[in-house]
Amino acid sequence: MSASYPDRLLAGRPYPLGATSDGLGVNFAVFSANATRMDLCIFDPTGRKELKRLQLPECTDEVWHGYLPDAHAGLVYGFRAHGPYDPRNGHRFNPNKLLLDPYGKKMLGQIRWTDALFGYRMGHGRGDLSFDRRDSAPAMPKSVVADDVFNWGSSRSPETPWAETVIYEAHVRGVSAGRSDIRGNQRGTFAGLADPYFIEHIQKLGVTAIELLPVHAFSQDQFLIERGLRNYWGYSTLSYFAPEPAYMSSGGLDEMRVAIRRLHAAGIEVILDVVYNHTCEGNHLGPTLSWRGLDNASYYRLMPDDKRYYIDETGCGNTVNMSHPRVIQMVMDSLRYWATAYQVDGFRFDLGVTLGREPNGFDPGSGFFDAVRQDPLLSRLKLISEPWDVGPGGYQVGNHPPGFAEWNDKFRDGVRRFWRGEPGQLPDLGARLLGSGDLFNHRHRRPWASLNFLTSHDGFTLHDLVSYNEKHNEANGEEGRDGHSENLSNNWGAEGPTDDAGINETRGRVKRALLATMLFSHGTPMLLAGDEFGNTQGGNNNAYCQDNEISHLDWDTARSPEGRELTSFVAKLVQVRRNHPSLRSATFVIGDQEVYDGLIAVGWFNANGEWNHDGAWHDPENRTLALRRTTRDERGGLDVTMLLINGGADAVDFKMPDPQLQWKLVVDTAEPDADIYVSVDGPVSVQGRSVVLLSGLPLDAPFEDAPDESKDANAEQKHDQAHDQPNDQTNDQPDNQPADSPPTE
Repeated sequence: MSASYPDRLLAGRPYPLGATSDGLGVNFAVFSANATRMDLCIFDPTGRKELKRLQLPECTDEVWHGYLPDAHAGLVYGFRAHGPYDPRNGHRFNPNKLLLDPYGKKMLGQIRWTDALFGYRMGHGRGDLSFDRRDSAPAMPKSVVADDVFNWGSSRSPETPWAETVIYEAHVRGVSAGRSDIRGNQRGTFAGLADPYFIEHIQKLGVTAIELLPVHAFSQDQFLIERGLRNYWGYSTLSYFAPEPAYMSSGGLDEMRVAIRRLHAAGIEVILDVVYNHTCEGNHLGPTLSWRGLDNASYYRLMPDDKRYYIDETGCGNTVNMSHPRVIQMVMDSLRYWATAYQVDGFRFDLGVTLGREPNGFDPGSGFFDAVRQDPLLSRLKLISEPWDVGPGGYQVGNHPPGFAEWNDKFRDGVRRFWRGEPGQLPDLGARLLGSGDLFNHRHRRPWASLNFLTSHDGFTLHDLVSYNEKHNEANGEEGRDGHSENLSNNWGAEGPTDDAGINETRGRVKRALLATMLFSHGTPMLLAGDEFGNTQGGNNNAYCQDNEISHLDWDTARSPEGRELTSFVAKLVQVRRNHPSLRSATFVIGDQEVYDGLIAVGWFNANGEWNHDGAWHDPENRTLALRRTTRDERGGLDVTMLLINGGADAVDFKMPDPQLQWKLVVDTAEPDADIYVSVDGPVSVQGRSVVLLSGLPLDAPFEDAPDESKDANAEQKHDQAHDQPNDQTNDQPDNQPADSPPTE
């Protein structure tokens, strides 16, 4: 079989990087500035037997390249890089180690942990300064030449405007791994994600985008395998171009494309959580799998005074060197690949601060941010950053450049503090309700830049947030040392499940108040998958290694009466947000300009219907607040809402401040099944730990019937797609604080 391959490669071309089939052969190109030779290794279709080893004949501008005639998609291959093994100077070349193609678009097999995967001799007295001569190929996954041809038909992105966006954070495996009503081999795969039951579920919720935890091929870390656990979340990247093989029930790449096409057809965008800040190769004692063996000194940030060691600003052992042009090229090529070959609609950048680090620290004008912002394709997608890392100056919420949204943990923490009953939280709550202008209202950014969330994959679920005071991570095998210790949670009288009806009623009420606060705040709301029906992780707030019922969505709970009721309530909140533009402003509310008959854009009131004065804002025991927002929609229609918040334990009567308006009840979180758009006369009673939303109109204006809750949740978005671009940065308002905003510390 090896005789079918030539003894030498043709010169080929240095671009594009990776393995590219032209129908007559395959061109191979791989970057290494410091290698002295690069070999292409060809394997049989199983990946078990190396059939041929051919030297890449040319190196142009530090790119090694060669062309293999008569090769086609499906060819299994890897590289071996020759060069100095000199860890003290940053070089770790070892041709005994088979290396994955950094641009490989498909991967065959999984890592089989053995000492041969390491470039040095494990247990040797000189540690990583020693040299290991064992062949790692039998234990390595292999790259596969991919064919990216796919019939997308008339499929296109929903292009939901940012101001209309509601995100649902989910895990490909977790969505369907626990479902018994689909085929076993499809559970936990993209086929399960594309199942009509799930798509219909999130459609009914009204979410417009699904944000998937990492789907890039990732490593099952050795320390987890040894403990009988698994890397569930996937934040341990092994390839930036290949999907995780375990997520493909058919083994073919098109399964992911079919899922995206079906989600697009349902009006749902797809956002990928991507991990370009570090790789699975770890610190100086980690394995040699790809980048380390190809050009360690280029791909990673090394300590300037001793290049044997890695700068670790990620907490994962290494930091990808985003100051190197070829590394930025790799990341940009990866992003464009997913945006074109898979038509994804956006990216959430894990530890986004790391990507913006230059030698002197975080820089919103870094090479990475500049490259993305000028890119004609990527700059139009939804871009979200996790705005922190563990390095110096690593907390940068609000400091990213225009075009990026940011996970706003100040929203998460401030709203949690208020609803668990902490004193003195009103000023912070007020700022969060108006899109966190104190953080984001500069450089003509928009409220959507504040990605508002209550919970995420990292931490408690919403149900656990109101059920546990302490984390319960015993199953992780780290004796409780992992995970956050301060969760700003409240179990309301019992740790974990309880039969106490009063405690359960309080928990349900607080959950609904939290959800209403998020969905009625300016900014982009993100819902954690399962929170809509009360999914629990049993108090585990760091379930990164739990590929089991702890992390998998419990669809039995979703189908229970309680689960159905909460899901219907969340869907109602999302629909109400869609119906009322004052709840999802596309711009920061500036100044006290009159919108209609004495009504300014934002008004803050106390329970007596009086303007909220400084004393009320700063009274630590005051837990009531009324927020009136007035705006006009794009057709000139008037929209007035009044949000009544009672964070105390007892009911409070709120007087309405505007005699020129009539009011109707829209949402009462204490009565989730109550009829909506019911006329309200006189003071409005808001139960303890509850939120009420009212809709107002002039006295002489007829009140329309309640909006049709059963209409296509995405109809308005589809109608407006031609007019609203998702990353529109136009904002003629001055860079100031929102009108009548609460005092900030």
